[in-house]
Amino acid sequence: MSKKKKTIGEQVVDFNRELHYQGSLPRGFDVINPFRDNPETMVVMAKFYKRFYHDNNPRRFIIGINPGRHGAGITGVPFTDTKRLESACGIAMQSARTHEPSSSFLYEVIDAYGGPERFYGEFYINSPFPLAIVRKKNGKWLNANYYDDPKLFNYVEDFMIDSLKKHVSLGLITNRVFSLGVKNTEFLNRLNEKARLFGEIIPLEHPRFIQQYKSKQKDHYIAKYLELLHPDGLGI
Repeated sequence: MSKKKKTIGEQVVDFNRELHYQGSLPRGFDVINPFRDNPETMVVMAKFYKRFYHDNNPRRFIIGINPGRHGAGITGVPFTDTKRLESACGIAMQSARTHEPSSSFLYEVIDAYGGPERFYGEFYINSPFPLAIVRKKNGKWLNANYYDDPKLFNYVEDFMIDSLKKHVSLGLITNRVFSLGVKNTEFLNRLNEKARLFGEIIPLEHPRFIQQYKSKQKDHYIAKYLELLHPDGLGI
């Protein structure tokens, strides 16, 4: 008897369960692994992927930077804080309560697209560095991006390429992918030159940038997301 193929959701849960960064980091940087730090993260993350990814249908890939401390750094679900995890996805988390501006914007896009069921049925979101990165400044740990320091990028580059390959192995559509953040797009193109994983990488302004600097134009950016993400928008 042939072994039943695992669903995308089951494969993502396996990926997250085994996820561990063992490489070096420049002084002042650290990595947060919510899947090892908080047992409930594994529970709610598994519920999410069972609910929205319990199939093997191909999806389009939206690529972030790396998780924030208050979004996927807690819930294990990209761009999903505990508030949206419960209100939009119906999954409550008891051990933490977080609000992440990026999550707020993305879920407005998701609602405008048709809701979580439709959106997650068509898209998969993750990052080349799928764990939260923090940097110590003035005695405080703050969110950091994988490209904030040239040494950091060099240290994590191979790990990111390996992670992207594992994401792609889920059966994602790779001729056109979407990048959240203009600078992120620059570095993804660098990674893609080496790994040759994607055709075209289409940039979208990062939700955090929109919330922080362009909040009065939020409706414009939601419309832009919808236009680019809609299959007809790019002839996909």
